Amino acid sequence: MGTALHETNSSDFHVTEFILLGFPGIHDFQHWISLPMALLYIVALGANILILITVYCEPSLHQPMYQFLGILAAVDIGLATTSTPKILAILWFDAKTISLPECFAQIYAIHTFMCIESSIFLCMAIDRYVAICYPLRYPSIVTEAFVIKATLTMLLRNSLLPMPVPVLAAQRQYCSRNEIDHCLCSNLGVISLACDDITVNRFYQLTLAWIMVGSDMILVCASYALIICSVLRLNSTEAISKALSTCSSHLILILFYYPAIVILSVTHLAGRRVPLIPVLLNVMHIVIPPSLNPVVYALRTQELKVAFQKVLGFSEYMSRK
Repeated sequence: MGTALHETNSSDFHVTEFILLGFPGIHDFQHWISLPMALLYIVALGANILILITVYCEPSLHQPMYQFLGILAAVDIGLATTSTPKILAILWFDAKTISLPECFAQIYAIHTFMCIESSIFLCMAIDRYVAICYPLRYPSIVTEAFVIKATLTMLLRNSLLPMPVPVLAAQRQYCSRNEIDHCLCSNLGVISLACDDITVNRFYQLTLAWIMVGSDMILVCASYALIICSVLRLNSTEAISKALSTCSSHLILILFYYPAIVILSVTHLAGRRVPLIPVLLNVMHIVIPPSLNPVVYALRTQELKVAFQKVLGFSEYMSRK
């Protein structure tokens, strides 16, 4: 810790870097977690890059739903790259130190990418709501201009509102401890080391969660409630099945994403008793979605499967055979 503390006078110290200890309680064998995390990272990068290339190159996928999927893929690459390489560096090379600016930048990036991901799920829910409940008006409502406006709104909203989180954390005084029992720069973990009052930090963190992710979750639930009500009015079982299949991939992902956030928030209350649980859930919620999202869409969306085959050249190979 001596290298991370700068002595300003005989009795005053100033923290210049933090030490990320890794997963609390399992430090002796936490390196075993690195293998599945590395595999998830490779899958996340490969699958999301493939989706980006496919959506860009295949004209049949130049539709709002797939354009939002392309944005989601880009966000997932950013989220995975923001966190996973540092975790692997800690587990493989014992590279536990991180400077204060790098730590605050990681806090901002994680908050921004996760909030954008939530907003994308909301845009996808709105897209499915209009497509199922107002199919005749869909082409006039969900247009190219709608996608551009929604994307710009997402970027502005989710890049500006999380900014006070690292700014407020940077204003705190870190004058004694600098060891964080985590493998990421968690905002709550960082500010818990501060020597001064952190009430404002905690209040803004809670407010941000409710205003952004909470409001997105409520609107997504409302959209699907309206979709289900509309689908149940259909007389044909085949029509019901077809309508639900168009949003099944999206529904699977949001059923993982939002309940996981709620569970993570609740487990933070028990963090002092069992600190490993909130840390492990926090890491899983950052690492798993970037690899899960493209796989779910790739397996359950026929149009995407066909487009993958065209981009990879499989369809041309099969036609020659």
